[in-house]
Amino acid sequence: MTTEVHVNGAATSSDWQDRYYHVDQILDRPGPRTDPSFLAGDEVKDFLRNKCKILVIGAGGLGCEILANLALTGFKDIHLIDMDTIDISNLNRQFLFRTADVGRPKAIVAAEYVMKRVPGVKVTPYYGKIQDKDDEYYLQFNLVICGLDSVEARRWINATLVNLVDSENPESLKPLIDGGTEGFKGQARVILPTVSSCYECSLDMLNKPTTFPICTIANTPRLPEHCIEWASVLEWPRARGDEKLDTDDPEHIGWLYSIAVARAKEFKIEGVTWSLTQGVVKNVIPAIASTNAIIAASCCNEAFKIATSSAAYLNNYFMLIGTEGVYSYTFEHEKRDHCPVCGGEALEISINRDWTVEQLIELLTEKQNIQIKKPSLATPEKPIYFQQPPQLEEATRPNLEKKVSELVPDGGEVVVTASTLPFSLSLIITYMP
Repeated sequence: MTTEVHVNGAATSSDWQDRYYHVDQILDRPGPRTDPSFLAGDEVKDFLRNKCKILVIGAGGLGCEILANLALTGFKDIHLIDMDTIDISNLNRQFLFRTADVGRPKAIVAAEYVMKRVPGVKVTPYYGKIQDKDDEYYLQFNLVICGLDSVEARRWINATLVNLVDSENPESLKPLIDGGTEGFKGQARVILPTVSSCYECSLDMLNKPTTFPICTIANTPRLPEHCIEWASVLEWPRARGDEKLDTDDPEHIGWLYSIAVARAKEFKIEGVTWSLTQGVVKNVIPAIASTNAIIAASCCNEAFKIATSSAAYLNNYFMLIGTEGVYSYTFEHEKRDHCPVCGGEALEISINRDWTVEQLIELLTEKQNIQIKKPSLATPEKPIYFQQPPQLEEATRPNLEKKVSELVPDGGEVVVTASTLPFSLSLIITYMP
């Protein structure tokens, strides 16, 4: 293919149909792992390029890679959702953005850039939250790909797609491809709502957020992280009063860094750095561009296979570990019977008879396979404690100090809900002897 590249970066060609020459080698004939429903030739090309509508959620480091890969693979009707604006710290790995784009919505800029560089591709951006859209919006897509850095957002879209499934309408099942990275580690997975294990089924595989006891931070620090936490949690409010800590402000990070260095020197602790200070106070793991590229390629490969039936898709979990060398493996993650989204069975929890409602709420927040922030509790007959609206919170607040056994009989049911999640969790409460 003869291609001219102009000074402004836009590409033109006298023969744009050759752009997909190598993709067509896969689509023109069946292969050894081709699905029996594969329709070789023009029919599958027509579906991929003219009829398949795909949704990408997230336009960050992973989302930029996914969007570019999809456009170059032959998907021409792409929708994109992201609620963030571009920050200067994004530019080292989110390659669809430039310095002049700082402050603009990621979804809009990414869509503009891809459509400029890959003529014929239509990217429809939405600058906002996934929760802004209703069921009808999600029903229009053939596939959904997530490139998110939020567990809550993943749980929301996963539950939403599961709830969309209507057994009498096969078109209501929307495959979800989820990618995620943590430093040199990453994973990609294929979720067939109600058929395979869903995102909620694997919640216990997530790393617990790192927290440090206040007593250790204040009295006996042993790690550089302890010194940084001391500076941000204890020293900042003492020295700077009501001033709000802005973790994106270099002056604020610099102040915390200098205070943490002095604290570390006092206790003969090494390892306090600027980057570690940022990582601790922002509770983030540094993003690695190469990891994003590998995981995005895996996600798009699965999208292509599902859309075209040209090969068997992943069943259903791919993991990449690049911390010491490069290692990857795949496995089938099984459905969880007690999954509140796709399992259908109530989860049994045993607690002490002396436990208060407040202690039960703490358990639901911290338990690895539940992790519900700000849960509201009720029995089928009456409310126990509601986080909102304010009137109900105030009315049910006295129950926090009551024993659960006073409100729920042994073997009784408690329904757990949260405003951040579009599903309820049914608990069967039993009491330890």
